Amino acid sequence: MEHTWRWFGPNDPISLAEVRQTGATGIVTALHEIPNGEVWLVEAIESRRKLIENAGLSWSVVESVPVHEDIKKGRPGRDAWIANYQQTLRNLAYCGIDVVCYNFMPVLDWTRTDLAWPLPAGGTALRFDQQAFAAFDLYLLARAGADQEYSDAEKQQARTWLDALDQQGRHRLVETIIAGLPGTEEHYTLEQFREILAEYAGIDAERLRDNLGYFLKAVIPVAEEVGIRMAIHPDDPPRPLLGLPRVVSGPDDARWILAASPSPANGLTLCTGSYGVSSDVDLVAMAREFGPHIHFVHLRATQREQPDARSFHEAEHLEGDVDMVGVIQALVEEEQRRGREGGKRLPLRPDHGHHILDDQHRNTAPGYPLYGRLKGLAELRGVELAVRRLSR
Repeated sequence: MEHTWRWFGPNDPISLAEVRQTGATGIVTALHEIPNGEVWLVEAIESRRKLIENAGLSWSVVESVPVHEDIKKGRPGRDAWIANYQQTLRNLAYCGIDVVCYNFMPVLDWTRTDLAWPLPAGGTALRFDQQAFAAFDLYLLARAGADQEYSDAEKQQARTWLDALDQQGRHRLVETIIAGLPGTEEHYTLEQFREILAEYAGIDAERLRDNLGYFLKAVIPVAEEVGIRMAIHPDDPPRPLLGLPRVVSGPDDARWILAASPSPANGLTLCTGSYGVSSDVDLVAMAREFGPHIHFVHLRATQREQPDARSFHEAEHLEGDVDMVGVIQALVEEEQRRGREGGKRLPLRPDHGHHILDDQHRNTAPGYPLYGRLKGLAELRGVELAVRRLSR
């Protein structure tokens, strides 16, 4: 498999020269400076591609070309935004880039409540704490309708948790949830966040799915025409949040997406961390069932917590609730099938990572340290090599 590394562009504190030393050969990045919905011009794409190639690497995957909120909401102006998206795909293909990862999560991309949760060995990890999230939703955001979505016990636990938090901690929780995580393009104040949530009133899962289908039917034929493979990323966490529906959370959703616009260009990002948060998802079975439709892979492990399994943290890449060895074995078998049948390359990247060693003194993005991801990539490469040796 092609080993890649997510890089956030020229302002990323991790240089391309350092990335090359990790053993990765491909870069996963985007033109984050371009506002959502605007066309990525050939000149800008080419400039970034040359920067990457001059460092001895290749631009393997675009992550992401964001889908404008008007498309997700099905507003009348969505056709203009879709036309821009189509043109961006044409421009990317013209520059030789053929895999695009994207998501269809309303308002927020991935959501966490703690960006530096202390680990026993001394590092830090990303974490989602359901009690903290409920405290934010109920009492800091004070979202309309939230009171009806939690039990009396949950509301009391959230109130108690919040009462023990000082003002600095409250501010940090708000910033963590709504101010934008690595890779997100939109940033909100608390009041702006309330307003944009209100714009989704009346949009349930069925309507959001219809809007996704509309987008797929317009975009996938263009992607197929120009030779781009679209790889939708699952919801993170894979369940409704803040009254917002989610429609890319499990195997049934994946089947619906693939059937909505059947094409070799319509595929999936297999993110083991996102799908793996759900206890009823068999990741090895997913890798086998959807193998031909997997265009990109995020390998990370999450650990569900007790007593509330809705809480989880980012575990070591070979630990947590993910059968990483089984997943990699299924992916190696899929890649071998592609080799026999002339299929496309299968890029993967180590997703997220613990901040360890010198990471704690570097100003890297939460979840995207140098040494933590280097450690994860080394472990994943070792498993892949072992699987290949044993399959001979």
